[in-house]
Order: sequence, then C-alpha cells, then structure tokens
Amino acid sequence: MRSNFSIVPRAFVLIVALICSADAAEDPLPSWNDGVSKKAIVAFVAKVTDKDSPDFVPVPDRIAVFDNDGTLWCEQPMYVQAVFVRDRIRAMAADHPEWKNQQPFKALLDNDRIALADIGEKGLVEIVTTTHSGMTTEDFSLLVRNWISTAKHPRFDRLYTACIYQPMVELLTYLRANGFKTYIVSGGGAEFMRVWTEPVYGIPPEQVCGSSVKTRYELRGDTPVLMRLPEVDFVDDKAGKPVGIGKFLGKRPIAAFGNSDGDYEMLRYVTSGKGARFGLIVHHTDSEREYAYDRESPVGRLVRALDEAPTRGWTVADMKRDWRVVFPAAK
Repeated sequence: MRSNFSIVPRAFVLIVALICSADAAEDPLPSWNDGVSKKAIVAFVAKVTDKDSPDFVPVPDRIAVFDNDGTLWCEQPMYVQAVFVRDRIRAMAADHPEWKNQQPFKALLDNDRIALADIGEKGLVEIVTTTHSGMTTEDFSLLVRNWISTAKHPRFDRLYTACIYQPMVELLTYLRANGFKTYIVSGGGAEFMRVWTEPVYGIPPEQVCGSSVKTRYELRGDTPVLMRLPEVDFVDDKAGKPVGIGKFLGKRPIAAFGNSDGDYEMLRYVTSGKGARFGLIVHHTDSEREYAYDRESPVGRLVRALDEAPTRGWTVADMKRDWRVVFPAAK
C-alpha cells in the first residue's frame, strides 16, 4: 500500500506538469504578460474568427496594419532611416565639399541635433531626395541591403534588424495564423523597408506601404529600369496614412497598431469602420530595457492619441508592464 500511495502523487504531478507545459506551448503570445492588453488582443481575434460570433469577419476582410518605427522596432534615439541618410551624406560628402557650409547637409555632417531639429520639411525633403535618388530601384535596394546588414544600434550594440520587438513579432505571427493579412503602413520609405521586412517580420514587399520618391521608366542599353527621381511622390504619415491605405490596400483594415501621434489618423480611420474593430498603441515606458518617452519626445511624440485612447476604445500596451521581453534573444 505504501508503494502504491507514493506512485499516485508522482503520477498526478507528472500529469499537471504536462498540462502546464502544453498550455505554455499553446500560448501564441508568450512574450506578453497576462494582462489587459493581451486579453484584449486574444478576445478580439477570437470573436472575429468565430463563425458563430455576431462579430465574425471573413478571411478576405481580416486586414491588420502596423506602423513600423516605434511599433515594430526601436526608433530611438534617431529614426533608423535617418541614420541611413546621415551615413549616405557622409559617404557622398567627398564629392560635395560645399556641404561643409551648406544646410541642411552641414547639420548632418556636424551631427548638430539643434540645427537638425530646425531644418523643417523643405530641408528634410532635400536630404532625402539627394540621398535616395539618381539611381535605379535595384541600385537603391542594394545600398539599403548592404547598409542594414551591418548597421548597429548605438546603445544596444546589435543590428537594427535585431532591435525588433519580440512581442510584436509574435503578434504578427498570431494574426496571420488566424487568417489575417498583415501590412506595414509607415512614414518611412517604402523602398527602404521592402528590402528587409520579409525576413525580419514575415511581411512581403507588396504589403509594405510607405513614403516614396517618384520613379521614371528608362532604358539602359536594352534593359528597362526604374530610375529614382529627386522628387517626393507620396508622404505616408499622419493624414497620409489613411490615404495610403485607400490608395494601396483598397480596403479599410479592421485592426491598427501604432505608437505615436503620427498614427492617430490611421487609428481613427481603421477603428471608426463598421463591425468589430481594434486599435492598439505601444506606449514606451521602459527606460531600462528600451526607452521611456511620449509627450516631449521629438522622435515618436505621443500626446493626442494617448489622451484620446480611452474614449476611442484603443488599447494602450504599456511596454514595462505588458512585455516580458522587448527584443529577441541574442543569437
């Protein structure tokens, strides 16, 4: 009897352990703490995928849009594409000695953040068109590919593509596993992002909507190419995001994810549609594992969207509270 009694609790413990292990394995969002944000995400997905639910959404209409900078990867202390632009200006400076005394190039070469903050939209356009044009689309893609493969974050000393948010990558995978099509809708350059979004996020180039320069069809010898011109074609930020969604997606999404006031109009546009809708804001509150910023930050400023989130029913994911980890484990 004694030996039988000892076997029972051991078997019971083994069964409980197996059940717990199975539950952990089935968790589609293991990097999210079990709080309000995670529950809201899971509840939304459950109701739009349940055929017996009044909120059921057919697969073709399950579209989710994500901002990139600050939502899917780290945007502090400087937008990643801005770092790329700065490096391009420095690489090109030898052929442009006049830039040493010419703004906005001087500010970039001197790393003068005060001057950079004052360059305005005109100066920003001049910098982007100078560094992103005068080449074919293939040549530009190669430039980006070579740069992004070695460029590292100044604080975390890891590739920028390793400074992606593990909880958000899990969210992308979870949505796709439930019939969603996931898009990036970002103020960043579409052609800059399309080089690396598929291996990093699982989002193919045709599902990346961003700002762009104009292109022109030309022949190089007998080879057709698209030449990038020094003119802005489309700015996919703020009110431009809903315009970009309508222009490139052709259908109003049912879920939107952002982190700043640059995503405010996109969140409003998506969540004001008929039927079940979901909006989420990534709130950067963790200065130890990443950065803490919102209202006063020149990068990723978050005021209006944060203030209106409760009345508009948007979920605010607190990075410090809701995320077990921030970045993927180092390989």
